[in-house]
Amino acid sequence: MIHPSAIIEPGAQLGADCEIMAGAIITRHAVLGDRVVVHPYAVVGGDPQFLKFDRRTPTFVQIGEGTVIREHATVNRSIYEAKATVIGARCFLMANSHAGHDCVLGDDVVLANNVMLAGHVDVGSYTFLGGGAGVHQFVRIGESVMLSGLSRISRDLAPFTIVAERDEVSGLNLVGLKRRGFSRETLRELKEAFRSVYLGPGNIRVLAAEALASGAFTSPEAGRFLAFFAEGKRGFARSPQKAFGGTAANREEDAA
Repeated sequence: MIHPSAIIEPGAQLGADCEIMAGAIITRHAVLGDRVVVHPYAVVGGDPQFLKFDRRTPTFVQIGEGTVIREHATVNRSIYEAKATVIGARCFLMANSHAGHDCVLGDDVVLANNVMLAGHVDVGSYTFLGGGAGVHQFVRIGESVMLSGLSRISRDLAPFTIVAERDEVSGLNLVGLKRRGFSRETLRELKEAFRSVYLGPGNIRVLAAEALASGAFTSPEAGRFLAFFAEGKRGFARSPQKAFGGTAANREEDAA
């Protein structure tokens, strides 16, 4: 359904049963899956906020099926030719939230009101980002992360964690994990993997690699948690114990 005064530019692609409400703008750079709902005054496929961008460059935004984009939310297209900013299936982008150019969101991601994602941010599936949170460019956020409202994030957030304030990990997102139906054994392994990385002295990357190589963790979820620390360029959000404990050398974990 296309409501009166909605703007859909020639070249935009809409799947079956989409609803585009009054005042919403779907540019020619947007590709929407089935059953996508776009509320008033949202803009999907707008130009990236990148000073050197040539507007003639053919780039895109892809929105997964069943995603809802609320009032005044914005999703900017990629800065790279033939590339796309990607929003997964069944995501919920609340009012005034923003996904910058070249962001990639997995499935079932929620951006609460006024969430700000800079360019090149990756967000794993089943993650919830609280209202007003701001995320620096090139940050990776793992699956099933719970991020507190008004948080300021400049480092990578490991999967399955709860994070608040300025890059501060407070524990595992146990409520979210139980809702996903993970077994007790998986939860036990995730708790042990978390302790191995966050609660002991030493370099986070090294501790995660040693735990992964030990063979002590058999669940895919624990494996994904530990493997997360092998990549990334921005360093990692840490627990207060990790941030303030140990020697100065141990605290320079991001240099490895």
